[in-house]
Amino acid sequence: MNKLYTLFFALCLATPVVLQAQDMARVRQTIDTLTSESMYGRGYTFSGDLKAAEYIKNRFKEMGLQPLAGDAYFQEFNFSVNRIMETPQLQVNGKTLVPGQDFVARSSSASGAGNAEVLPLDTLIFTDAEAAQKFFQKKLTNKALVYSQQEQKRLAQLPAHFQQQLQQTKLHIILQPKNLLTTVAKQQEAVPVLEVLQSAWSQQPQQVYFKVEADLNPQHQTQNVIGYIPGSQQPDSVLVFSAHYDHLGSQGKGLYFPGANDNASGTAMLLELAQHYSQPTNRPKYSMAFIAFAAEEAGLLGSSHYVRNPLFPLRQIPFLLNLDLLGTGDEGLMVVNGKVHEQEFQLLQRLNEQQQYLPQIKSRGKAANSDHYPFSEAGVPAFFLYTLGGTAAYHNPQDHAGQLPLTKFSEVFNLITDFTEALMTME
Repeated sequence: MNKLYTLFFALCLATPVVLQAQDMARVRQTIDTLTSESMYGRGYTFSGDLKAAEYIKNRFKEMGLQPLAGDAYFQEFNFSVNRIMETPQLQVNGKTLVPGQDFVARSSSASGAGNAEVLPLDTLIFTDAEAAQKFFQKKLTNKALVYSQQEQKRLAQLPAHFQQQLQQTKLHIILQPKNLLTTVAKQQEAVPVLEVLQSAWSQQPQQVYFKVEADLNPQHQTQNVIGYIPGSQQPDSVLVFSAHYDHLGSQGKGLYFPGANDNASGTAMLLELAQHYSQPTNRPKYSMAFIAFAAEEAGLLGSSHYVRNPLFPLRQIPFLLNLDLLGTGDEGLMVVNGKVHEQEFQLLQRLNEQQQYLPQIKSRGKAANSDHYPFSEAGVPAFFLYTLGGTAAYHNPQDHAGQLPLTKFSEVFNLITDFTEALMTME
């Protein structure tokens, strides 16, 4: 019996499907808690990531999930991270701009403060050697160098001696045309850097006042959170559900990034699945591991650490489902690795067609865009699921719980449990 036929046979055995009633009030409460100001964006200021990890651990314990590392739910590791410790300040020609709305500190910014004279970058330096020589003859030490997002990339291609001169400036201001999108930085730049919306920038600014307080922590300790349910029939086969719980943190106490869709939504789904399978009536045939990864935003660090230090052999994982950006769904679902694991993707599509959960399920190939990737590279079959449509808030303060529609959250939950049941029926 070939694998495709086995999957379709499993599909038939898995129907008719009994729909699970979602406790959406509990889902909302989970997202509200994870995005609350007290967790400071689940990042690296004011112990935001630790507070979120403790919350998830306590939820696992309440459900009766077992720890995998002895009696510990945490898998700890260290990494380098740059932190913006105070809410940044910026005044342009005496007008105070609003942090998070008009500007943010770049995540890799150095500390700095004071007044600076605005110096627009002369774009001729990229094409005219004479113009470049003339520009770099200027005294740059008290200047706020201003350039666009596109010009930022070209600056990195300048000769090294020009780049060294640029580091003599007092401040860099990068003008963003549409959105303020920040990240997590593992290094610190030589100068303070602010990112400012083009629409908030004055037509002919002359002077700025700014203040940025940054701290590079070379050994920040964080943790993956792992809960486990032993299987009733095939305990050596371990289905894995994963979601990253970290986000971008805060810039001081006056500006934080809630991360509702990215990824309180996926973490809420992880907890809902754990709640479901922890019930005695739903005890799975296979074992299940529920992993909330840290430091995804810093470069998939939590999942990479786990793959290097697995708590059970990776070969025991028949499939992994990674859950990220699940707060919408009115335009359907995307499956990363759907073009890699085509038979499993066809199974997922057929289940969706039977129950009409989502308007469409689309597939992509391999992509290093979430925590499934280190597992895939290690040979573990994996999908990364994210929903489509409904909100454009991403990596900015607008990704808060109140704007998250959760349009198809229950339907995605049911699709995942149907798919999981079919996988456990296959063999």
